Amino acid sequence: MFECGTDGPRVIVVGVDGSDPSWRAAAYAVGLARRQGALLAMVYVQPVSSMAAVAGISTVTAESDLAAADAICGRMRAGLAGMAEVRALRWEFHRVVGADVVAALSQLADELRADAVVVGASKGLGHRVLGSAAVRLVKARRWPVTVVP
Repeated sequence: MFECGTDGPRVIVVGVDGSDPSWRAAAYAVGLARRQGALLAMVYVQPVSSMAAVAGISTVTAESDLAAADAICGRMRAGLAGMAEVRALRWEFHRVVGADVVAALSQLADELRADAVVVGASKGLGHRVLGSAAVRLVKARRWPVTVVP
């Protein structure tokens, strides 16, 4: 739906997982959100493994993933605190539990009524079988998707 009177994105969603491409995507999204005056929603998708839940080790996985989410949020907070030009940046951190990164990012982007999604390029081998998250987000055709190498 077209909205009159808006210039650029109001909400930008960026997926972060601690990998180098996701940090580059976050840096790009910070600059875009700062220039546009948009809200930056950083999203860490905490993986859920049904096999781990069946085996009874989901609490260990959940604790380590919570620590990973806290580390990512802390690193982002520390990085932004040292940059005077982004002090006015509005941002929030979301930890979403989900087995499928694309579904989790899509659901949150829909809930936040995101105008853009930014992700890092996949470096793993799994994307050759399942398709990369970036390509699957582009194919969803709901928002402009920027893939940062």
